Amino acid sequence: MDTIAVLMTQPEQLMLQRVDLLPPGEEDVVIHVEWSGISTGTEKLLWLGRMPNFPGMGYPLVPGYESVGRIVQAGPASGQAVGRRVFIPGSRGFRDVRGLFGGAAGRLVTPGARVIPVDESLGDTAILLALAATAYHAIVDHPPELIIGHGVLGRLLARITLAMGHPAPTVWELSPERAEGAEGYTVLSPETDARRDYRRICDASGDQNILDQLVARLAPGGEITLAGFYERLSFAFAPAFMREMRLRIAAEWQAQDMAALNRLITEGKLSLDNLITHRQHAGDAPDAYRTAFGDARCLKMVLDWRTKA
Repeated sequence: MDTIAVLMTQPEQLMLQRVDLLPPGEEDVVIHVEWSGISTGTEKLLWLGRMPNFPGMGYPLVPGYESVGRIVQAGPASGQAVGRRVFIPGSRGFRDVRGLFGGAAGRLVTPGARVIPVDESLGDTAILLALAATAYHAIVDHPPELIIGHGVLGRLLARITLAMGHPAPTVWELSPERAEGAEGYTVLSPETDARRDYRRICDASGDQNILDQLVARLAPGGEITLAGFYERLSFAFAPAFMREMRLRIAAEWQAQDMAALNRLITEGKLSLDNLITHRQHAGDAPDAYRTAFGDARCLKMVLDWRTKA
């Protein structure tokens, strides 16, 4: 069995290529992918060749961990059913290429325990579930008063804060193209925000040089949550010491985060609308990745695989 996949052969080199899949086992499912999203955080680091050395890292590799598709084959021990639409957080089911994260392909083989059934009505917005669950994981017990960055992650952090019933956060954004589109909260440029007593700040920018600026805005005992992905971070110790700053690092979502997030969606408290700004056919993947990584107006790019396998 094989499939068409996005293949990163080296930094800043990407193509579509047919690759072999591992044969599915009794616990596996085979999925025809309908849509996959492009991450402008971790996948951009892969593209630039600056991704830290995680297990499975190396080239050539299939990127992507935001895929949605339909099960066309289900092993007897997979716990899944043929015909079900599911979210797939990537796959390692390739024979001769690395799967980090392995979701950008027309067909995937993955354990049935890894996929998550999704509501049919979500359509391609279901590719946002992993990012939304990651946002939920970052702030569920630490609702922010200030969010840094108004990309997709920042918007999800703000929407989830409101959906959980907390006061509307302030959001900082430097790019005029991304400052629009707030729903129930305020977006400001940092220089227009005079407040310096935030108790909880959540950074979604991934800016490795931002900590000193954020420390200066903290109340005594204030907390900064890092929800982006960073190569290296540093900060001046004295201002953080004087405020007794607390620093949190939020990692990937867990199963309970996804379950809680889906409840917010099904109860009508959280919307994923108006977050996908660009859609392209999977055959145009090289152009789509360049747009996703280089165009500030592109909040989220989705590849349509429905005619590719």
